[in-house]
Amino acid sequence: MSGKFQLKKSSNGQFHFNLLAGNGQVILSSEQYKAHASALNGIDSVRKNAVREGAFEVKESSNGKYFFVLKATNGQVIGQSQMYASLHSAEQGCDSVLRHAPNAALQDESASAA
Repeated sequence: MSGKFQLKKSSNGQFHFNLLAGNGQVILSSEQYKAHASALNGIDSVRKNAVREGAFEVKESSNGKYFFVLKATNGQVIGQSQMYASLHSAEQGCDSVLRHAPNAALQDESASAA
């Protein structure tokens, strides 16, 4: 099963997306975007940067859990993972984004939101 980008509109009128693995689990979440077009550009940026060497940075949080960020070539964070219990799990999350993002379908649910 392939991954998909799920684009939604928040109650505050801003847009955000998640990259879901084939099993439906969220593997990457975006920041909030003011415009729909900006969120679509963010999705394109994830697709392009997920395959770029050095785009992922795994970090340890203050509570000892791990997460990763995906950065654009300019260093800006374009997506962040959930928390993982181990460094190895976070690295597997990076691999999952690498596998799913380039060809993930877009499920745009933003028009159906209030």
